Amino acid sequence: MNTRNFNPETRRLFLTVLFCLVVVIYLIQLFRLQALNPDYKAWADSNAFLNRTLYPSRGVMYDRKGKLLVYNQPAYDVLVVVRETQPFDTLAFCNAVNIRIEYFRERLKQIKDRNLNPGYSSYTPQILLTQLGNKEYGILQESIYKFPGFYIQNRTVREYGYPNAAHVLGYIAEADKQNIAEDSYYKRGDYIGKTGVERSYENYLRGEKGAEILLRDAHGRIKGKYEEGRFDASPISGKDLVLSIDIDLQAFGEDLMHNKLGTIIMIEPKTGEILCMVSSPSYDPSSLIGRQFGASFSELAKNPYTPLINRALNGTYPPGSTFKTAQGLTFLQEGIISPKTSYSCYGGFPPGGGRPACHAHASPLPLVPAVGTSCNSYFCWGLKAMLESKKYPSIQAAMDRWRDRMVGQGFGYPLGVDLPGEKKGMVPNSQYYDKVYGGRWNAFSVISIAIGQGEVTLSPIQICNLAATIANRGYFYTPHAVKEIKGGAMDTLYTQPRFTGIDAENYAPIAEGMRLAVTGGTCRRANIPDIAVCGKTGTAQNSGKDHSIFMAFAPKEDPKVAILVFVENGGFGATYAVPIGRLMIEKYLKGDISNEDKWLETSIKNTVILRNVLQKN
Repeated sequence: MNTRNFNPETRRLFLTVLFCLVVVIYLIQLFRLQALNPDYKAWADSNAFLNRTLYPSRGVMYDRKGKLLVYNQPAYDVLVVVRETQPFDTLAFCNAVNIRIEYFRERLKQIKDRNLNPGYSSYTPQILLTQLGNKEYGILQESIYKFPGFYIQNRTVREYGYPNAAHVLGYIAEADKQNIAEDSYYKRGDYIGKTGVERSYENYLRGEKGAEILLRDAHGRIKGKYEEGRFDASPISGKDLVLSIDIDLQAFGEDLMHNKLGTIIMIEPKTGEILCMVSSPSYDPSSLIGRQFGASFSELAKNPYTPLINRALNGTYPPGSTFKTAQGLTFLQEGIISPKTSYSCYGGFPPGGGRPACHAHASPLPLVPAVGTSCNSYFCWGLKAMLESKKYPSIQAAMDRWRDRMVGQGFGYPLGVDLPGEKKGMVPNSQYYDKVYGGRWNAFSVISIAIGQGEVTLSPIQICNLAATIANRGYFYTPHAVKEIKGGAMDTLYTQPRFTGIDAENYAPIAEGMRLAVTGGTCRRANIPDIAVCGKTGTAQNSGKDHSIFMAFAPKEDPKVAILVFVENGGFGATYAVPIGRLMIEKYLKGDISNEDKWLETSIKNTVILRNVLQKN
């Protein structure tokens, strides 16, 4: 454009517009840099301020008797602001914090990798090392001035009062990408509950973070709080939990299950509170804390006996003969049988061959002794009668009615236990069998489910809950491991009874049959003087040696405890599960083991099943 042709007024206007345009462009760029560009803002802030997160103390845990199970000890993180670092003695730094120089270089590389660390900025503090111990902290604190750009941040680390209940308590670990993406509370280097109560009650335990803003001078040195701390926020500690677990009972159960695979669960029927939950093999929870976490976790993960799995919740097994109690209740409620209904046991089922009676007893026999002697044929005849009953329009309708009754008793779906990983098991319906048999099946096709075999699988917690349901004569409280949230309220799921849909009077013959099983049937080794134990054995078929099962409640009237003992590859229910159950009930209700049973306690503790399991399976 040729400005010579412009008159003075036009030229002045042109220059004014050009000047204004330059100013506007400059202001836009300045706004973009200062307000919209996070790196520039971080650089500007980091020159004058140091924003420090204040981490809350995580809530502690007590057992039902007030014994401290999980608490906190001081720990320290090392932070680095990469832009502030200056040449320093790298070897001296690594020696101070007890790490290899190769590890230090690798950590810096990971911090700067935006794929691994999406929130990386060289102007803001990044976590270099976590959970420094007191020794390393003391050494580094004395020489921190030699390492510009490095800071120490106070944290806490979990400590355990007992080497027990690892599967119930759970562990914490660094939040992963998914945790951070799902919840803005977490940043890289934060810790989160991964299993057990630590995970289920994370929102209660974690507390609320605080923050403080510190002023720097021109050399980056801390000069005090910004505005005398007016904009600081104090952290709020997490809520403490009272667990329903009795840690002494838990430890006793773990001792009994030493060198065995399986689980022991005890529930207080009137509340649904879990008194103990043993999963064997287990591990010391203190092995999964601090900087030893990675190595310890790797070792546990490689263990062929899978000690990280909570068998009480994560395992599903055929329930064996314990399932006969649920069958009897279903047949009674549906009007298929009465307590006086008798079935023959001669020749097994069907007569002349097929499933044997298994146990020597009179025949024919009614319901109570059928439960007491664990008669296979009785419950096979009962299921056949239900599936062929004219009260249902088809065998499919009868099958679905049967399944509905089982679901009402707590099978086929997770109960809702306040611990993660609960499996639902398998309770088949008519659609399942129509698919398997092409729509052409009858009672004989599915008869194995009558005695807790075939397609039926339950989790151990579901079997224990069955015992609690019978103890309560028709209802249960959802099993839970937390008794009280201090300063908080329990979910109503754990405070409201759940009814099975089976009338209370139908539980009387089942309870009577379970009492008979203890006084003169398959559970005689569980007969404790002065305690009216009601029990039921189970022997679940398996690819290797059968599983040994025992469920019970006691006393018969006004029950205080329900129990499930499951010993993988233990053989008959009476072989290992029953004596373990006897000792656990005695320990809980009497406070100790009688002198007459000390030999049994020693014998069980010294029994080794674990070493032979892998080769048998």
